[in-house]
Amino acid sequence: MNQKVSIFKPCPLYEGQKIRIQDSPLEGDWEIVKVSKFKITLRCPISGKELVKDRFLAFHEEREQEWPKN
Repeated sequence: MNQKVSIFKPCPLYEGQKIRIQDSPLEGDWEIVKVSKFKITLRCPISGKELVKDRFLAFHEEREQEWPKN
């Protein structure tokens, strides 16, 4: 019997990429500083604070818009 299944793929990430995270405790604008197979380092463009996190991003859409959002 077929079931409804949600499929997630890790999105391609690269250093210098500007991203906006939505619906997360890390919500907001970030720049990707470093990428490895299992970790990413994010930098806040406002405060300059850096965080090292497990890779957790799934790609939704890409669009041209203001960054960082004020």
